[in-house]
Amino acid sequence: MNDDASLTEEELALHIQLRGLRREHADLDAAIEALGATAVPDQLRIARLKRQKLALRDEIVKIEARILPDIIA
Repeated sequence: MNDDASLTEEELALHIQLRGLRREHADLDAAIEALGATAVPDQLRIARLKRQKLALRDEIVKIEARILPDIIA
């Protein structure tokens, strides 16, 4: 996202949404790591966070595909 002036409003909104999802994904990763480092890790909570993290990853991939569509040359 080097040239914000050349982006449409939709593309700019997608970039902003993507940034937020990536931040949330990183936060979940940190939370999972912290829970795993406890003396008695809560495996059920870790599993739920991992599923949430995977869902976020799927959403990130969808948005990235909308920003940079796969063009067959």
